[in-house]
Amino acid sequence: MIKLNIHEAKTHLSKYLAKLKAGDRILLCKRNQPVAEITPLLKAPVRPRPIGLAKGQFTVPRSFFEPLPEELLRTFEGTHG
Repeated sequence: MIKLNIHEAKTHLSKYLAKLKAGDRILLCKRNQPVAEITPLLKAPVRPRPIGLAKGQFTVPRSFFEPLPEELLRTFEGTHG
């Protein structure tokens, strides 16, 4: 367990969070009295996303590849008026 006063936590929180491991905790104190506790979250397993997940569920219309209308382009560029 890491015991920190709030001032120390505000100054060096990222350093202490980097040291935090499963089962550890940071006890935040105000004038040496515990007020809060920080514990690490469980990491969700990272799996690669499957390719082609929505294959065959929709089609891209030909109009998707056509140039955008001038009015819409001006809006994106911030030159509409």
